[in-house]
Amino acid sequence: MKTVFLLLLLSLSVCTLQAQVKPKSAKLDDKAIVMDESGNLYPYAIWKKLLETEQYAIRIVFRNEGETPEFQLYKIPQEQIDAKKRRLAVLATTMPKPKSSDAFKEGDKFRFEKMKDLTGKKFDFKVDTNSVVVINFWFINCPPCKKEIPELNGLVEKYKGKPVKFMAIALDGKTDLKQFIKTLPFNYDIIPDGRYFAQKYGVKSFPTHVIIGKDGLIKFSTSGLAVNTIYWVDKVIGEQLPSI
Repeated sequence: MKTVFLLLLLSLSVCTLQAQVKPKSAKLDDKAIVMDESGNLYPYAIWKKLLETEQYAIRIVFRNEGETPEFQLYKIPQEQIDAKKRRLAVLATTMPKPKSSDAFKEGDKFRFEKMKDLTGKKFDFKVDTNSVVVINFWFINCPPCKKEIPELNGLVEKYKGKPVKFMAIALDGKTDLKQFIKTLPFNYDIIPDGRYFAQKYGVKSFPTHVIIGKDGLIKFSTSGLAVNTIYWVDKVIGEQLPSI
């Protein structure tokens, strides 16, 4: 029944898109003319970034029959955004646990490496054994990696002051990362030039999450971004902390 519901949810999303965008005369690509409701023109790079925030959407407007339709950018009402979040939050609790990453096995000892983040701060979890370590492997041009960042920032805020370290191992270099976080802040400790670490651990899919307990054992891992990925990251972190 849960599977049927999820498939129905996906099919409704497709149907909505097909209803709004008529392919016979309109193509939403980097050459499309996109304007807001006041007639202001938006370059491709700008409206694409706005869509990625999931706070904006684009609809087709037909001014006169037979004329080329226009693409109109609009802000989604906050009540609709909040309602969607509530629906997805409920759905996340009913779905099975995400499939583990092929790179990690729960219960295995994690092989920690010394790391240095964008600010020059050094980390050595062979010495610091009093923290739960949450690692995210990602890169800038990975759409699902970028999509989950706001929720990951929420986890950092939720566990502020707790013995939890959030590490984002990026494939990208320092310069690109510093430019990226100017427009999309990422509150994990960001490790640049992390291709070495990804290869060492055998990470080939992004994003990949792995959580290591204070005992140094892998407690959870998963690759990709599913509806319930962040729910499970949050759940496992909470399970590793002493209850008050």
